[in-house]
Amino acid sequence: MFVIDSLSAGGAERVACMLVNHWVQADDQVCMVTIDVSERDFYELDSRVRRIALGLSRESKNWREFLANNLQRIRRLRGLICTLKPEVIVSFLDATNVLVLLAATGSGVAVIVSERIDPRSHSTAKVVRILRRLLYPRARALVVQTQEVSNWARRVVKPTAVYVIPNPVSFTVHHRKVCETKRSYTILAMGRLEPQKGFDLLLEAFSRCCQGHLEWNLRIIGEGSHRERLLRLAEQLGIGDRVRLDRVITEPATALRDADLFVLSSRYEGFPNALLEAMAAGLPVISFDCPSGPREIIRHGRNGILVPPEDVGALAQAMDRLMGTEHERSELAAGAADVTERFGFDRVMPMWRELLRKAAN
Repeated sequence: MFVIDSLSAGGAERVACMLVNHWVQADDQVCMVTIDVSERDFYELDSRVRRIALGLSRESKNWREFLANNLQRIRRLRGLICTLKPEVIVSFLDATNVLVLLAATGSGVAVIVSERIDPRSHSTAKVVRILRRLLYPRARALVVQTQEVSNWARRVVKPTAVYVIPNPVSFTVHHRKVCETKRSYTILAMGRLEPQKGFDLLLEAFSRCCQGHLEWNLRIIGEGSHRERLLRLAEQLGIGDRVRLDRVITEPATALRDADLFVLSSRYEGFPNALLEAMAAGLPVISFDCPSGPREIIRHGRNGILVPPEDVGALAQAMDRLMGTEHERSELAAGAADVTERFGFDRVMPMWRELLRKAAN
């Protein structure tokens, strides 16, 4: 059994589908349960995955509705647990983790909860933070994605219950020739159009360095509530004609193949899939050294560039240098593909397999 809030176009949802498809292809019986409705599924599931959508993601207008809605979610989840009798439940996302642990109380079923973003930086409702502290110790394991976040996790549950499992990258390496003369070049960024991803900082940095590189443009791929705000900001900065905001795509391989430089401008992260996939595709990358993830993926100066968190000036300088130096872009791109060895399926999935085995026993 695998529980998540929804299967929308997010990094956690993408990883969830990768895991589930991998497990069912290994002849495991997997049931994917979402609190949301199935019509919003964005990533494709293997046809052998049993799919259940509860359709219980409605908003609460007050505390009375909040309690009623969550009690209904807990009852439905508990009913599924009693019916399906899974050996292990894997749950993604903090609020969903809390609901699953409440629903599984007294069932004897092993629950693995997973944090997919840095909980020290991510804003969460106070009631969820309190319940997380109270309920996470009931979980058989707490999975985080970086050593940095594991320090937080060990203050929430016993250290032996903490497992650090990074996101897997499934991309195959594209051997690309960076040092080639082109008429135009593209800086690519991908992610939700929300403040966490820092695209406002990226626009500001691009505006500071783009005038010396008229052949370069910026493409941002994503969905979110800040689309119009970012478009207005690009116009205010005088770069509206050199910036594209495209809708999210299910398979980013084509966009990565057409790009020449990838930039991660997040204020905080979990373990950024977009950065992993860009590096696996053989792109030179620049990233803020934000909490958490980039520092454990990028080896500064060897397979990418790290700049101080939210330092627009430093980001602009790094972008300016790489846009003007084909040789450095080529060297970084050549080193970037090592992520397919460090975070490939052959390395990451056995970590999950061993954890599932331990939990089931």
